[in-house]
Amino acid sequence: MTHLRPTFLTLLLCAFLAACGGSESPTAPDAGGGDTGGNTGGTTRTIKTNPAFGADIVEIFTRRGCASGSCHGGGAGGLTLSSNAATSHGNLVGVASPTTGEIRVIANDATNSYLVKKLEGTASAGSRMPIGGSALDNTDLTNIKNWINTGAPNN
Repeated sequence: MTHLRPTFLTLLLCAFLAACGGSESPTAPDAGGGDTGGNTGGTTRTIKTNPAFGADIVEIFTRRGCASGSCHGGGAGGLTLSSNAATSHGNLVGVASPTTGEIRVIANDATNSYLVKKLEGTASAGSRMPIGGSALDNTDLTNIKNWINTGAPNN
């Protein structure tokens, strides 16, 4: 009986450690906070130092439902986003929010960009985006910040 006690404690410790092993890895397919219905289809998302607006940032807006008709695809809050990268870019970069007057995306300045403040829930007005969905995970938020901090190019 005494030889079972160390085995039991070892198994208990292993079970505890496995339960605490949640992933916030930048390469996890959906590292906690992922999408609100759309699946990534098992594709691996990574943090990119120089994300492209059309391929990476618009993909986030589309996957998370931001560009849907019930949200900014329908012009909610005075912002229209779509799968058309040129249109979405033109509505974000250097454009003031009609609600607060803050610039939505300030090229090379993610910290002061209204978009980041809304995504982080630190904006002076309104709720954290996406409303009704989980917050963006570290991968998506970091890619948006990296895109802004590399000049918010329309690429």
